[in-house]
Amino acid sequence: MNRTEAAYAATLELRRAAGEVLWFKFEGLKFRLADNTFYTPDFAVMLASGALEAHEVKGDWEDDARAKIKIAADMYPIQFIAVQVQSKKDGGGWKIEEF
Repeated sequence: MNRTEAAYAATLELRRAAGEVLWFKFEGLKFRLADNTFYTPDFAVMLASGALEAHEVKGDWEDDARAKIKIAADMYPIQFIAVQVQSKKDGGGWKIEEF
């Protein structure tokens, strides 16, 4: 787990303590996209509602990473969410993008 992922794990832990998240696991899910092609999101997250989400934490997007999350979102019936650190001048926290 890199520093950004560790910071996001701390955010998920706060959300768990607040009752918003029931469970989360680093690299807890693996999705098959095609023969010999897989996508492993950074976090599997179960919300208090029971809904399962896949969260991808990024500093910067590479084209293949964006393609994989879009393909996975089209193939599987769960919510895929990309999370990026937002600069302090933009208010800090996390920028969220849903797929």
